[in-house]
Amino acid sequence: MLGCPFSTATDQTPPPASDELAFLAEVHSGAGLADRIAVCRAALAAGGPAPLTSAELTWAGRVAWRNHARCIGRLYWRTLAVRDERTIDTADGMIASLLDHVALAQADGTVRSVMTVFAPPERAGGPAPRIWNHQLCGYAGYRGRGGAVRGDPKNVALTEQALALGWEAPAEPGAFDLLPWIVAGRNGPPQLFRPPAGLLREVGLRHPDLPWFEGLGLRWYAVPVVTDLRLRAAGTDYPAAPFNGWYMGTEIARNLADTERYNLLPLIADKLGLDRRSERTLWKDRALLELNVAVVHSFGADGVRLVDHHTASVEFMKFCEREKSAGRDVSARWDWIVPPMSPSTTQVFHTPMREFATTPDFHAQPPAWSRE
Repeated sequence: MLGCPFSTATDQTPPPASDELAFLAEVHSGAGLADRIAVCRAALAAGGPAPLTSAELTWAGRVAWRNHARCIGRLYWRTLAVRDERTIDTADGMIASLLDHVALAQADGTVRSVMTVFAPPERAGGPAPRIWNHQLCGYAGYRGRGGAVRGDPKNVALTEQALALGWEAPAEPGAFDLLPWIVAGRNGPPQLFRPPAGLLREVGLRHPDLPWFEGLGLRWYAVPVVTDLRLRAAGTDYPAAPFNGWYMGTEIARNLADTERYNLLPLIADKLGLDRRSERTLWKDRALLELNVAVVHSFGADGVRLVDHHTASVEFMKFCEREKSAGRDVSARWDWIVPPMSPSTTQVFHTPMREFATTPDFHAQPPAWSRE
């Protein structure tokens, strides 16, 4: 997602402590800057979170998006809406706020980039609110006999956690069963929440030229709200800071095509009448192309914002030009920025990149259930 890929970020060596508050220079100047840095440093030295103002938190969230090495969609970092919900540390409060987040992000299909920041730990390393889901939208993965999975293999562990907490799967489990939310406050057990039917918008996939494609019954959700990463800003970790951008078409196609996910290319190839007896027939390439065509067409037909990988590449290069003009280097990981389809047809494929530690930024954290 243009939020991407944020989604499986890994920890990097943190920047020096002296750099943790450097972003405040973009919010303040002169004596005001020195005063704010002194206040934040004192709070951090005492083991607490930095007492950022809402304006400072908003800028921290936007800079985290600007910094994130694995996201191709950073051109629009200034448009991120940051919701300051740091007073909320209970599961009930978080759920109510997440419902508002979804409504704001989905809008009328235009998809707005939104971040909601919940309470950090009261003391460094202490308990904090967590959202157990990888994303607010996600499809269940049911492990069957022999290890076969019905649904999304990525979510098998989360599905098992939901079932253990009392979630009842449909009588006939399907390939696209939306999971409940699992939310835990700073103190207290995790709570299950079943979003109202129809709250989370989904797009049924069809192809502009292949009438049989719609009969496959494929779909994907409209907005990728990433919930399992921590925001690191001003020396403070925010383990519950869900955010979303919008999807790039190849991301959804990969979810449906990758062998460790839905692995649908053989099915699509057979429906296309392709010869799968040899890799030399390039059946995978042809099937993946038609799957991408279906994704881009369907989101467009339903009025849901989505970008194709060629447009995203052009936008990323424009982002790099603007950062250079601002005197900033761009941290970027080549194998995440380059689209997984027809990469050499995009300019990013031919662009050298370097990944380095930045702050603020987003980082991976252990699954919420593993801390208990």
